[in-house]
Amino acid sequence: MINKKFFAQLRKDFLEYVGYRRQIIRYTGDALHKSKQAIFSLHRENLAEAKKTLGEVEAIFADLKKKIKNQEILNSEGSYRAAVEEYVEAKLFCMFLEKGKIGEIKEMEINFDSYIGGVCDLTGEIVRRAINQANKGNYKAAEEAKDVLEEIMAELIQMNLTSYLRVKYDQAKHNLKKIEEILYDIKIRRG
Repeated sequence: MINKKFFAQLRKDFLEYVGYRRQIIRYTGDALHKSKQAIFSLHRENLAEAKKTLGEVEAIFADLKKKIKNQEILNSEGSYRAAVEEYVEAKLFCMFLEKGKIGEIKEMEINFDSYIGGVCDLTGEIVRRAINQANKGNYKAAEEAKDVLEEIMAELIQMNLTSYLRVKYDQAKHNLKKIEEILYDIKIRRG
């Protein structure tokens, strides 16, 4: 009635995928956590610690790529995509603080949706930093943050994003509005 050879192959493929998936989840959980640690270090103005932690994340991804050569499995796994997106956010935030620029990440291969998601999330970190700096009396940081967010939004608006990336875009747009409101409050309070 059924082709037992076919089902045996189906079972083998499935179990192989489950094994890969478990490895991906384990590795990417560590990468995601370390990326968050790097962002935290950057907010504490500890660039050296953040760069060291980002290097550890890159090593995790490199090791994972060696173990799982099937790029299609990696890119389709949600935990992998979330970890890469968090890494992009952390790496770009580090770039922004260190060089004042946001650009290509050369340490690993990243697909466009991870870049876009990470860039959108980066806007929140830039706003958070601007607030922290304004609380210390550095109001110029808030103005610079607004300029950067306007540049990011000018690029993103050209992409006509949909679905998940549209949600991320809307969050970035909200962050721009937030920094504009902060600058307005600063202007009113300072007279």
